[in-house]
Parts: sequence; structure tokens; C-alpha cells
Amino acid sequence: MVCFCFLVDQRREMQRSKPAAGICSRCGGGASVADMKTATRFCYVPFYWKSWRAIVCTFCGAVLRSYQH
Repeated sequence: MVCFCFLVDQRREMQRSKPAAGICSRCGGGASVADMKTATRFCYVPFYWKSWRAIVCTFCGAVLRSYQH
């Protein structure tokens, strides 16, 4: 018998941000440009991470647009 346990998770954190022009299409809040970092972890040990830039809502936290930098 084989038992699979999903011990992989992904954490997203905002490194730094600055205000941007525009509003969120979901809640109407303000927008900011943020440098993001995504870390994929296995048993709480990060084995892959990626840095990227996104336009994020300051109120609800929705990613409005993402792109590589």
C-alpha cells in the first residue's frame, strides 16, 4: 500500500511596493506596483523560487497584472 502525502506548498511575499496610477477592477481600491517573490517548498524547505513584478490592489490584495522583470 502506498500513501502519498502532499507536503508541497507555495508562499508568495511582497518584497517592496510603490503606488501606481489606477484602481482595482474588483473592489475599486488603489493599485501599487510590487516586486514579488514566490517560493515553492517541500517539507518547509524551499527548493525553487521566482522573482516577478505585479500590479496589486492595496485593499483586497488581488494581482491585477503580472509580468517578468
